[in-house]
Amino acid sequence: MKIEIVTQADQELYEAFQRLVPQLTNNNPPPSLNDLADLVRDASSTLMVSRSDDGQIVGALTLAVYRVPTGIRSIIEDVIVDNSARGQGIGEALMQYAIDLARKKGAKNITLTSNPMREAANRLYLRVGFKKRETNAYQMKL
Repeated sequence: MKIEIVTQADQELYEAFQRLVPQLTNNNPPPSLNDLADLVRDASSTLMVSRSDDGQIVGALTLAVYRVPTGIRSIIEDVIVDNSARGQGIGEALMQYAIDLARKKGAKNITLTSNPMREAANRLYLRVGFKKRETNAYQMKL
């Protein structure tokens, strides 16, 4: 397994996200190639992928690090491990890579949210050191 930061959106990345995103959610369609290119170019976002030993993309995670008046914030979004590769430590490796990168970029903490139905993912987040917060989460559809 190898973790790498994506520096270019290409057909391979596009095809991987067509396969991976439906394993994460039915609420949003997989990104277009242009969406992926925009994500890779975005200075506040880092898209990382995990590759199997044969080079196939089997996992992904996005880390956003951004500045606000009270400091540097970071958030992890869209953690996905292919169904065929679960239980091999890929999610944990992606998380550790993102945690290290956020620390290097000056973030003092990382937030994430996860659907309670994703039981294995929630166990992973606790295992790597995240604490469940009691907070009000709000969202507005635009």
